[in-house]
Amino acid sequence: MKLLFEKSQPGRRGGGPPQHGLPRADVPDELRRAEPPRLPEVAEPELLRHFTELSTRNFGIDTGFYPLGSCTMKYNPRVNERLVMVPGFRDIHPSQEEDAAQGALELMWRLQQALIEISGLHACSLQPAAGSQGELTGLMLMRAYFTDRGEGAQRDTVITADTAHGTNPASVTMAGYKLAKAETDARGNVDVAHLRQLVNERTAGLMLTNPSTLGLFDENIEDVAKIFHDAGALLYYDGANLNAVCGISRPGDMGFDIVHINLHKTFSQPHGGGGPGGGPIVVRDKLEPFLPVPAVVRDGDAYKLDYDRPKSIGKVRGYTGPFGVFVRSYAYIRSYGPRLREMSETAVLNANYVLARLKGAYALPFDRLCMHEFVLSARNLKREHGITALDVAKRLMDYGFHPPTIYFPLIVPEALMIEPTETEAKETLDAFCDAMLEIAREAADKPELLKEAPHGRPVKRLDEVRAAKRPILKYGFGEHAPPEVEPGEARQLEAQKGA
Repeated sequence: MKLLFEKSQPGRRGGGPPQHGLPRADVPDELRRAEPPRLPEVAEPELLRHFTELSTRNFGIDTGFYPLGSCTMKYNPRVNERLVMVPGFRDIHPSQEEDAAQGALELMWRLQQALIEISGLHACSLQPAAGSQGELTGLMLMRAYFTDRGEGAQRDTVITADTAHGTNPASVTMAGYKLAKAETDARGNVDVAHLRQLVNERTAGLMLTNPSTLGLFDENIEDVAKIFHDAGALLYYDGANLNAVCGISRPGDMGFDIVHINLHKTFSQPHGGGGPGGGPIVVRDKLEPFLPVPAVVRDGDAYKLDYDRPKSIGKVRGYTGPFGVFVRSYAYIRSYGPRLREMSETAVLNANYVLARLKGAYALPFDRLCMHEFVLSARNLKREHGITALDVAKRLMDYGFHPPTIYFPLIVPEALMIEPTETEAKETLDAFCDAMLEIAREAADKPELLKEAPHGRPVKRLDEVRAAKRPILKYGFGEHAPPEVEPGEARQLEAQKGA
């Protein structure tokens, strides 16, 4: 497919800039262009066809199965999109007066109450714009709490699991804490013996996902919580995997003090390509004074924004949060109502069904019932046939499926991390399993077929390392020189570091 610049022909027009009727801007000479910008020149039909064809090459949850482990790419009901376009929600301005935004404030307050109940904690802020920002906000709350107690300088270390999402250690560092890593035991739990060695009077807290990125619920979570609370430390719950336990068990009941919730994963918000997302933070009562301002509160029969929080960490983003996300998530929660646990129960059932069908063909690092996702390994295919997880993922594209997450978590060599979600039918899951089983057979009979995949996609296998190191981000009008390859530069990421 040609680029729009390559379709350009001088003098063709598909439209013109709007005539605004304003006086011409007085642009200083040093800022004026010496010549007009080189924009593509195409007629309107060509423009329309170009972007329509581009749209057909997109892959998303609306076009096919998207088993991206740890990302919870579930179907987003269309009724949510209709609700977010209700004029009172669609046209509201973030600086609108409180008495003219009562409906929006009430929705936000009620969403907070729902998240408080779901998490088993006491207070909520919707302000963080994504899970990663929720993590940083939670660690800032942790720091503010210990500073208020006179322990800010002493509590300088946060512990994460060796299976943690990459944002966990990044957030710890950004928050100014030292990082310590807890190992995983033979059952896939956090190693309690190793934790006891790590935790001391300098420990501020633990960041943990439960179930973990291995898709396993930690069997020792009560012991883990006791170790940290006995040391005066806090527990932070990375809510990325809440889709597995929502309505079944609550992080607050497990002993966690701070929770971030990915609205765009658990509660239906289209995401990908950088956003939009939502990462509300929910906390135990002793941490409530430190939540970001403004707080959305109920005042009799009215709702308002409360800035009078002297111990608050302040704002962590503009205004009060991504409001469109709140509308969709609130609608999703209300549509389930008391039956919200069915969402998680079906996600867990689907994941265990797929796992049961695939574990004979692929290696299973931890032989346990999984939660909403699970991790297999292609190490048996690599050992016996030279086929990597990357080869499996590329070949899966030829069968019409988006590949699962690969090479994560890092403790599993040749990892394949699969999450079917609760929104997929058994027929879809069977088709995916059939494709994965056929790929395992192809690895034995026709390994070169996998090494050269994908075969039926518009773009063949890319040099991903060079694309990441030397991206071409603008059109060169014929001036692009072929990129030189550095001596010894790898052409493909065949194995993850640290495995």
